[in-house]
Amino acid sequence: MSWIETTPYPASTGRLRRLYDRVKGPEDNVDNIMLAHSLRPHSMEGHMALYKSALHHSGNTIPKWFLEVLGVFVSMLNECDYCVEHHFAGLLRLRPDASEEIRRSLEGETPSAHLAVKHEEALDYARILTLSPVSVAEDSVAGLREQGWSDGEILEINQVVAYFNYANRTVLGLGVTTEGDVLGLSPGDSSDPTNWNHD
Repeated sequence: MSWIETTPYPASTGRLRRLYDRVKGPEDNVDNIMLAHSLRPHSMEGHMALYKSALHHSGNTIPKWFLEVLGVFVSMLNECDYCVEHHFAGLLRLRPDASEEIRRSLEGETPSAHLAVKHEEALDYARILTLSPVSVAEDSVAGLREQGWSDGEILEINQVVAYFNYANRTVLGLGVTTEGDVLGLSPGDSSDPTNWNHD
């Protein structure tokens, strides 16, 4: 599950139990990435607030399936299998017709008919920001704008890429695995930023 001690759901009490109850899925399952925060519940709270705001908020205008694509891609670049598998399963729920083709495209095997030029531009931005953040320049943002992304959407792209780099480093730095996790669950009710329940 991870290289550090964690508190399982049945042993949790107080604030930790209340947070677990907010993030759990079926049968009281808590994703291992959240369990990894159990010794410092305040960091779990910060993680979930950022995650819900970046990826699952009604204020976003980019379709959720493409935000998941960005997350899978960043996680591939960082070789974070945990996040790749969780968020590919989420993408599969959102786009069952296209997910496998999109994954092959992200892996560089074949172009995807489901990704437009504007999507490719966003993926290029994600690649640079992930692998060489100091190389991002104003031209990078101008390129996104030229492909039809609004400045608000550029901010959404930036925040999803930044969030997944954070999540990947949490997972990789603590040896978090998918053992026992239910893949692909995510918080519903995008209109309520405080609803973190995974169903």
